[in-house]
Amino acid sequence: MAPARKDFYQILGVNEKAGDETIKKAYRKLAKEYHPDANRGDKKAAEQFKKVGEAYSVLSDPTKRSQYDQMRSGDAFSMGGTRYSNRPPQGGHQVFSFEDLEGGFGNFSDLFSSLFDLGKRASSGTQNRRRESGRNLEYVLEIPFLTAVHGGKVSFDVSFTEDCVTCGGNGAKPGTESQRCPECGGTGDISFGQGGFAVKRPCPACFSRGRISGVPCGSCAGQGALRQQRKLQVRVPRGVDTGARVQLSGQGVKGHGGGKRGNLIITFKVEPHRFFKRQGLDVHVVVPINIVQATLGTKIKVQTVSGQKVILKIPEGTKSGTKFRIRDQGVEKEGVLGDQYVEVLVQVLEELSEEEQQAMEEFATVRGKRD
Repeated sequence: MAPARKDFYQILGVNEKAGDETIKKAYRKLAKEYHPDANRGDKKAAEQFKKVGEAYSVLSDPTKRSQYDQMRSGDAFSMGGTRYSNRPPQGGHQVFSFEDLEGGFGNFSDLFSSLFDLGKRASSGTQNRRRESGRNLEYVLEIPFLTAVHGGKVSFDVSFTEDCVTCGGNGAKPGTESQRCPECGGTGDISFGQGGFAVKRPCPACFSRGRISGVPCGSCAGQGALRQQRKLQVRVPRGVDTGARVQLSGQGVKGHGGGKRGNLIITFKVEPHRFFKRQGLDVHVVVPINIVQATLGTKIKVQTVSGQKVILKIPEGTKSGTKFRIRDQGVEKEGVLGDQYVEVLVQVLEELSEEEQQAMEEFATVRGKRD
């Protein structure tokens, strides 16, 4: 077998001992970076996308990867009763196709579809899509602080891409015929030869449909898909915090061929509050008092997350930064209730009336602190 001209490990940016998960993550990152949808008209990106798909189709399959590793190291290996080696026999070299290996292109094709919502073609080579479930969507939803504390319902708009209703996803104007894809010749797949290897991947020009629109659909400009918005409502659980997740079944991307929709996975992000701050199930607030209140003691009203105002007694001689606990006025979650902590901030009087000025001077005289 002729030596390989490409290094699949180098293409994906991983070493030869990389595990399956590392290879998958590297592929996902590069496939999204070079995908034709994100680089329209960029031939270099399209070519790199082909290389990335080719490399992953080999390294993601244990059998293909083992045989590829043996080929790279110069070791001979057997397949289908035939023995192969890195040294070609006289008169040429033996060529084999990864299509003939057990397992085909399942790993690559399945992952490709999950990333880019592409339909798979039936094994017979027809252009009809098989029934396939839609992708899950992920969405970060910002919610008010008090809604997170008490729970409730929040409405929001989510954007998603689905097949164009006008053309049914084929990109052609209704009533007109589509044309055979010139890139793949109507097969929906593109083959790549490399040394002794031959691999296939879904055609990026027609998205594995095998045909492209003759007269583009006016609704989607021949793309076969449209970006849309849907208004949804989600129930926020009581006591939820930033990072918590909920799933809305059937609210993801619409499936191909009548397949069910994927799910919408929502991650909550709690907005800050101007007065309350949360630490676990406890709520912390800062309340200013003046020097007279701190010195002589007083009673103050403190707002709580429950909406009630609690009377808090401030003892004589309270120092700035002192914290008081109000029990059971924090966040409630799963039957557990936190507390509210009130930190008093003693503020110095910046402006005094004549009467207040005189009183302060008399106080200073009594205390012997006047210069």
